[in-house]
Amino acid sequence: MKKINPPKKSPELIADWQTLQRIFIRPENDAAHATLLKYMDQILFGLHDFLKKNVGITEEISLKELSDSCKDTTISKNPEKKLADVITDLVKNIAPHAVNVASPYFIGHMTSAIPFFMVHLKTIVAALNQNVVKLETSKVVSIVEKQVLAKIHRLIYNKSEHFYDIHVQNTCTSLGAFVEGGTTANLTALWVARNSALGPKNGFAGVEKEGLPAAYNAYGIERAVILVSRRGHYSLRKSGGVLGIGNQNIIPMNVDEQQKIDTTSLQKMIREIKQKNNIKIIALVGIAGTTETGTVDPLRKLGEICAENGIHFHVDAAWGGPVLMSDKYRNFLDGIELADSVTIDGHKQFYMTMGCGMVYFKDPTRMDAIAYHANYVNRPGSVDLGIKSLAGSREATSLILDSALKIMGTNGYALLLEHGIETAKQFAEEIKRRPCFELVTPPMLNILTYRVCPPKMQEELKKDDENIKNLINKKLNAINRTVQRVQRETGKSFVSRTTLNIGNMPEGNVVVLRCAIMNPMTDMKIINKILDEQEEIYRSRFADDL
Repeated sequence: MKKINPPKKSPELIADWQTLQRIFIRPENDAAHATLLKYMDQILFGLHDFLKKNVGITEEISLKELSDSCKDTTISKNPEKKLADVITDLVKNIAPHAVNVASPYFIGHMTSAIPFFMVHLKTIVAALNQNVVKLETSKVVSIVEKQVLAKIHRLIYNKSEHFYDIHVQNTCTSLGAFVEGGTTANLTALWVARNSALGPKNGFAGVEKEGLPAAYNAYGIERAVILVSRRGHYSLRKSGGVLGIGNQNIIPMNVDEQQKIDTTSLQKMIREIKQKNNIKIIALVGIAGTTETGTVDPLRKLGEICAENGIHFHVDAAWGGPVLMSDKYRNFLDGIELADSVTIDGHKQFYMTMGCGMVYFKDPTRMDAIAYHANYVNRPGSVDLGIKSLAGSREATSLILDSALKIMGTNGYALLLEHGIETAKQFAEEIKRRPCFELVTPPMLNILTYRVCPPKMQEELKKDDENIKNLINKKLNAINRTVQRVQRETGKSFVSRTTLNIGNMPEGNVVVLRCAIMNPMTDMKIINKILDEQEEIYRSRFADDL
């Protein structure tokens, strides 16, 4: 087991004005400059080689040992280390115990490799340090942000040339906003939906000003609810809590055998709610790429249901939204243009660094429902982007996405997306060929789930005895937890796991292995090695079940 290196003792350093001025504007000495150049050259021009050399999948060291090494809670009055030593510590002591999400063997989560040029772009954005809350701290960057928002809005809604000419740089309207991630994007969309559904009327100033009790009284209701597939992301429940309607009022709808929202059950639920007359539906959320299975809900049908019932239609396309760039597979998101609002994550399949989410609105005036002003920054009458965003200060991530779109083009992104979708299909076929495994949810996009399920147990599950089925599934759950844990701890490769409600089995009863294929270096040769390793773990630990 590789140990954490003890911190090096360095000569006592003093914080004085001369030293501070020097390190504020440049490296403090030639050694620091040389160290910085050494590692930045590796990172900027050999990123994946650097990660392969310095970061494992999961370095074999316990979390307790890592925790024990990070218990010093005192900030020194004087400097502890020079820049060169700090950089060396990051590379030698932190990186080996981080997770190499760039490895083609890391296929368990929605965080993956980034193109090497993303680090260059991120470095420039960090150096510029623009704050797009206000024109006074961003100027042209805010203008570029509106342009980028219009580009992605057009990808989703494909309005007329005239529409974008009017709104691309319109200071009175907003096609969307850059936010910190999908969670904040979903919250922003549902915040707008709540304020629109419970807006001003008959002497009532609106829920944003008067709060929910007054809103419920003004609208003659007892509850406000949001409907979503039970495969919906947990950020939607968070939104219920933050918006004050309560996370129990984010109502999960049943899914069909393909893990898509069951529209028959949905329509029945809407009818029942309307008959009660004391509940208001704030929004219906369709999922374009569920977190667990990658499923896309029937967006066109959901849009039509919302139009018929006067419900805000939000699409959480944090994962699947970029598929719109693929002419081959964009039909999977058919109907997304009917959405009133759409979430997309840049740090997922736009392959950006962490911290880029986006929310878009079909109606450029809808974000007026969440506008805020402050005399010292976003004054009434100003055109600052921070007026209509949950966050105040915000990094200029739009510059990174804009640059990436220029470097890659939609065709470049399409190649990445299509590789993931088609490799996932091949992965599913390979699982079917292996007797030791069972495919649980076939991939629609590039996520699939499966489990270790040897032939003997597969035969037992075909029996008509529910008690036997439950016993076998409990045993399989334990097996798959063990296989996933051991493979993770071994550190050669990584898949994640989740629990799904499949068929008539109890809720959350089936433990499955889950893979997201988005690294362009992940191919079937690597996937077969991952499956071989899982089989070997199973055979070595559960030989009696063979």
